[in-house]
Amino acid sequence: MKWKKAHRAMVSLTILTAISLQGCGEKSTNQQASLPLDEPVIVEHSLGRTVITQRPRQVAVLDMNEADFLDQLGVPIAGMVKDYVPHFLARYKSAPGVQDLGAITQPNMEKVYALNPDLILITPIQANHYEELSGLAPTVHFDVDFRDSRNGHITAVKEHLRSLGRIFDKSDLAGQKIDEIDAKVAQARRVTNGRPETALIVMHNNGTFSSFGVRSRYGFIFDALGVKPASNIDASSLHGQPVSSEFIHQADPDILYVIDRTAVMERRPVMTAEQMGNPLLRQTKAWKNGRVVFVDADAWYITAASVTSLKILIDEVIAGYQG
Repeated sequence: MKWKKAHRAMVSLTILTAISLQGCGEKSTNQQASLPLDEPVIVEHSLGRTVITQRPRQVAVLDMNEADFLDQLGVPIAGMVKDYVPHFLARYKSAPGVQDLGAITQPNMEKVYALNPDLILITPIQANHYEELSGLAPTVHFDVDFRDSRNGHITAVKEHLRSLGRIFDKSDLAGQKIDEIDAKVAQARRVTNGRPETALIVMHNNGTFSSFGVRSRYGFIFDALGVKPASNIDASSLHGQPVSSEFIHQADPDILYVIDRTAVMERRPVMTAEQMGNPLLRQTKAWKNGRVVFVDADAWYITAASVTSLKILIDEVIAGYQG
């Protein structure tokens, strides 16, 4: 009887020891996953001041621009919103190691909490969650203005790259990416400089149109890239100013950039010139001269403020001048 009690005691001790060792192993792993920085990284942004004292290894990404930044810097993503993933990040959509955190406009907060992140990246679209998220983990807000990008859009992208470079010890790579952006912008300026052509940016949505002027989410195209606007619409807007086909016809742009929002929302290929049978648009100088660009809707609509999307966008702006 005493032997049985002693045996049970030994077994219990063995189990407790194993649990204890497992706990120590988990603690060691967590410590290794969050190495302290030589000195804190402080990021000042429009929503506050974020202090990061450890190198993040469990990053929650709540916007596709942020996902592209990390992809370009070679930083692993632990979880991200996956409702609308651009084609250039498609591999993350089904990646089993990247948790689905819900929608861009409405992240699944329960899943964010379950991920137990040590860094959260957001944009103005998720700004209303900043206070709650900051209570969970250091949260950095990307100070890009999606309503009026006329001033500082490219600068905001580069500054955010620098911040992420410091956080993840990728400053040299971030600098390379900034140089690539600068080179692209300079390329566009060389093309647009002195050119008389005017351009109109419109979004197509199930047969209706919105126009984006110098104070809109695409204002930086006119400001930073030197494109001349074909319209005097000046209203600050995220979704553009609703316009008619007659408006586009009267503006008569030399170049017409068409963003097919319907393609994004319905997850289908972007429409082509043959599919757009609008007779008034076909009477514009842009259409007659073959300068209608049906742009990459993922790059222009889902993102437009990241390294990859800016490169695509600038290439397409240039394409409008080449015909």
